[in-house]
Amino acid sequence: MSRAFIKESDDAGAEPLPDRVVSPHRNLVTPAGLAQIEAAVARLRDALSAARVADDRGGVAEAQRDLRYWTERRRTAEVVPPPAEGEVARFGATVLLEHADGTRLQYQIVGEDEADPAAGKISYVSPFARLLIGASAGDVVALGSGEAGIVEIR
Repeated sequence: MSRAFIKESDDAGAEPLPDRVVSPHRNLVTPAGLAQIEAAVARLRDALSAARVADDRGGVAEAQRDLRYWTERRRTAEVVPPPAEGEVARFGATVLLEHADGTRLQYQIVGEDEADPAAGKISYVSPFARLLIGASAGDVVALGSGEAGIVEIR
C-alpha cells in the first residue's frame, strides 16, 4: 500500500508548545482575581477533557499548557483583602483622577492577570500604578496627556 493512504499522527514532527511565561513578580490578587484564576482552571480542565474525547492533540497540548500556567498562578496567588477607604492609594484601591478640563478617569490597582486597562484595571507592577501607589487625595500625577489630580481613593 502506498504511504499516501496511511494516516500519520496529527502531531508527528510538531514542536511541543512552549510554556507560558510566569511573571517574576509576586502574584498579588484581589478576591475577584482569585475567582478569575479558579474559573480559568475549571474552564481549562473542561477544555482538556473535551479535547481528549475529540482526540484533538493540538487542543490537548494547548489546554495542558494553559492549565499548567493557571494552576501555577493559583498556587502562588496571594489574596490581598480589599482596602478600607483610605487616604493612600495601594493594591486593590480604586483611584479617581480629574484632569484640569474636568475629565475624570478611574482606575483600580489589581494583579497582573486581572489587569484590563480598557476596563479601568491596571496591574500593580505597571509604571502608572507605581506612580499612584502611595499617593494621596489632592496629589497631582503626571499622565501621558498632562497632569491629573487625585480626587478620591476608595
